[in-house]
Parts: sequence; structure tokens; C-alpha cells
Amino acid sequence: MSELLLLIGTEKGALTARHDGTGWRTTGPHLPGWEVSALTLVGDGRPRLLAGTTHYVYGATIRASEDMGATWRELGGSPRFADGRGFKLKRVWTIDEAPSGVLYTGVDEAALFRSADAGETWSEVASLSDHPTRPHWSPGNGGLCLHTVVVDPHDERRMWVAISAVGVFRTDDGGETWELKTRGLPPVPTGGDGDGIDRCVHRMALDPRSRDTLYMQCHGGVFRSDDAADSWYPVETGLPSNFGFPIVATGPGEAFVAPLDSDERRFMPAGRLRVYRTRDGGASWQDASRGLPEEPQFVNVLRGAMAKDPADPGGVFFGTTMGQVYGTRDGGESWEQLPLQLPRVLSVTAHRVGA
Repeated sequence: MSELLLLIGTEKGALTARHDGTGWRTTGPHLPGWEVSALTLVGDGRPRLLAGTTHYVYGATIRASEDMGATWRELGGSPRFADGRGFKLKRVWTIDEAPSGVLYTGVDEAALFRSADAGETWSEVASLSDHPTRPHWSPGNGGLCLHTVVVDPHDERRMWVAISAVGVFRTDDGGETWELKTRGLPPVPTGGDGDGIDRCVHRMALDPRSRDTLYMQCHGGVFRSDDAADSWYPVETGLPSNFGFPIVATGPGEAFVAPLDSDERRFMPAGRLRVYRTRDGGASWQDASRGLPEEPQFVNVLRGAMAKDPADPGGVFFGTTMGQVYGTRDGGESWEQLPLQLPRVLSVTAHRVGA
């Protein structure tokens, strides 16, 4: 029987929380002093933890642990731009594993790297970095970051990436070529002048049962695509605000968002910690916050800080900028706070491990 494992990256290290069916067991902090912007479990044999770490002195790198965080080593083959590329590696935003075991990481300055050896070495997907639109790419408030990678579980040659504040790109040939997919998305004033660029995507998720249906939290709204990102349309009915950062798709037609007051006031509306759920593909959204605090919580939930249980569509977990972590096991009907008080939460991923 498997157990649920949450991996939580913060501004000052990482923690793990493991649920055995009766309660939570936590470990950490791991990598204290390092900013952990990405943290995941990879491998189907002896699993390893991979962490994207950043330090204001030592820069950005990927670290690995083969003993669930007890010890770590910096990977000598961490993502690096070749000399003369003109790009600088500032942060590791995400680490994602395709069904075949191939790994992808998205970084700032916006680029995609690939690893076929469990993260020991990485190669730049130069076809994306050198896309013809590249001269027009402009950063968002969080930098020029490739923060979301979505791989089609039925065909790994098809995948999508999201870049802030640029837009969505899709490949259908394993990364040989990429097409910009922003039709229907609103531009934001970044100063760029590219046709179809300046779309500040915050997060993107694939519907678990439909390989052509995606959901997006964008700077200018919440959107859905039914044609694999060829076009997008807004799905915002019932939301108190269309501005936010994370989005997860948990089941057919089901998704969660965490709306903020506005672009200017990046905290929950009226200071009330709330999440919203759709069960009809975004046609309507309902408050699904029972069990979350009623007292003022002027917090944010960052783009990488919400995750779904890979084995249970009713399981959703998120961390806040004030260091709390909450979870639901019944699709948002009720929530509990985990026994943790952390630094600012940057990332949350959920995994299943052997008991």
C-alpha cells in the first residue's frame, strides 16, 4: 500500500511530509540556507529527490538525494548554458518527469533543459531557446522564467511549456520545433513588441482524461483550451477575481485555483484564505474552502505551491507565503492544516511511495 509524500520547497530549505493513513510525519529542514524553488521525486526503482536550489552568492544548481533528504550532493552536470550563448542561469523553476523517465527542467533565463540519466547531466533544448520570437521575449515580475512543463502522457513527443511573460509553446515532434500558442490570451504591458508575445502565463495544467484540454491561470484571467492550446477562451464565472498564480486539474472537468485580490494587491480578497473549484470544466466555480481559517490571512499562493495527489483525485495541497500548508482529501469539501510553520513556501509536489 502506498503512502502520500509531500515535498515542500521554501525560501530557507525544504521539508517532507509523509502521511501513513493515520497522521503526518515530517523531516527537515533539508538544505537549510538555500532557496528551494523546485523539489520532486524521480525514478521508479530506488527513488531520488531532485531539488532546484538558488543562493544569492553561489547561484542556481540542481542537487540530488538518494536517502530521502538525509544527505545531498550537487550534480556536476547541472543545467548550464554553453559559453557564448549569452544567457545566464538564475533559477531552476520546475523539474518534471515524463512517463519514460526523461526529465525536463525549466529555468530563468527562460530555457528548457533535458536529462536522460536521472538528472546527472542536462542538455539545453536549443530549438526553444532560439525560437524566432526570442528577440521579443520580455520578463514578468518574477523574471523571464520557464515555469511550467506539461508532457502529453499518451505521446511524449507532444509537450507544452509556459514562459512568463511570453506565452505558451507546443512541440509535436519531441522538441525539434515549437509553435507559439497564444490565440485568445490577453497581452500585458511588458514593453515587448512581438506579435502574439507578451502573454503572461502564470500556470498551466492538462485535464487528466482529455489530452487536448488544458487549463490556465494567466495574468489576465483563467482560461481553457479544447484544441491542445491552438486557441483559448476565458472560464471565470463565479470567481471573485481572475488574477492568481496556481492551477491544478484533478479529474475530468475538475480544477482548483487560488484567486488573489488583484495584480496590485497580491493577497486573498478581503484577506480571507480561499480556494475555488470547478467540476464542469470551468463553466462555473464555487468556493471550496471549508476548514480554512476565517481570521484574516493576507497571503498569496505561488504558482508552484499547489499540487494534486497523483493517486487520489480528491487530494489537493498548497502552501502559502506565510508558511502554512493545507490539504484536502475529499476534493475541497474540507481542509486541514499540516503540523508545519515554514518560511515562505515556493513549491509543493505530491507523490506516492511504498509504505
